[in-house]
Amino acid sequence: RLIPTFVCKKDKITVLLADDHPIVREGIRAYLSEKNNLKIVGEAGDGEEALAKAKEFLPDILLLDIRMPKLSGIDVAKQLKKFSPKTKIIILTVYKSREYAKELVSLGVLGYMLKDASPEKLYRAIEKGHRGNYFFSDEISDLILKAALNNFSGIHLSRREEEVLKFITNGMSNKEMAAHLKLNTRTIETYRERIMNKLDIHNVAGLTKYAIAEGIIDLEEVK
Repeated sequence: RLIPTFVCKKDKITVLLADDHPIVREGIRAYLSEKNNLKIVGEAGDGEEALAKAKEFLPDILLLDIRMPKLSGIDVAKQLKKFSPKTKIIILTVYKSREYAKELVSLGVLGYMLKDASPEKLYRAIEKGHRGNYFFSDEISDLILKAALNNFSGIHLSRREEEVLKFITNGMSNKEMAAHLKLNTRTIETYRERIMNKLDIHNVAGLTKYAIAEGIIDLEEVK
């Protein structure tokens, strides 16, 4: 007797667009709709609508403008984590602002794109953001790096700690790191705990910022 075989298709990355300019949303929607691994689940023209639809759809990615009616993108980013912490935010804006970039990254935003970026870079930012990685417009990368250098000046790790940190930012598990470095898992756990305590950073996003600032990983590795 033949048993039917079912092919499981990879779930699409769900995207919510939030921008107060309909023509901008239309252009983004038209481009992203051509991508087979993406699904546009909704649109919002102001901050309050963005929050309401994010709560309704719980999208993988929220493409978010900074300056919008009713609630700014910054306010949306602050509130979103309360009910949809797994949603990754990518800012799409005309503002090349170091202060905006610093604040939004501190809120957990993974991408900051300028609206003059190519559609291909926006698509790449969505894919990277969905995997939990950073992606910035080239101009914003410089601003983030300078801010990170200021925040982490005077902190130093040993060579082995830097090696473990690089593997952490690349998403390797303790078991994978142990195999690669020919150490036992408990030793890796000790290194991980020591790094986080020394830096007073307890999440991968923060560790990645430190690694960029200290040149432990190249900025291109997070693009």
